[in-house]
Amino acid sequence: MSRKRQRHSAAFKAKVALAALQERKTVQELASQFGVHPTMIHGWKKRLLEGAQEVFETGREIKARGGDKAQEGELYEQIGRLKMDLEWLKKKADQIG
Repeated sequence: MSRKRQRHSAAFKAKVALAALQERKTVQELASQFGVHPTMIHGWKKRLLEGAQEVFETGREIKARGGDKAQEGELYEQIGRLKMDLEWLKKKADQIG
């Protein structure tokens, strides 16, 4: 009989990762307390530390990142149009030549 895979909420993951950062208990103790594998706790702790910078970013920095996505979308759209133009020109060149 296999166990069903559990899905943990972001709030739960944050709670466990913060407990791991406090280092009042070992990862093994936290794993038994919360009922998760120690490897998961290490991963959540790592993700929390990597993402902590985003909490303190200013609005300008966030807008700049969003602007990159918008510009990327426009560029992909332009590439699509250019590819269609190229295909059309190839067909016309074959018809003429």
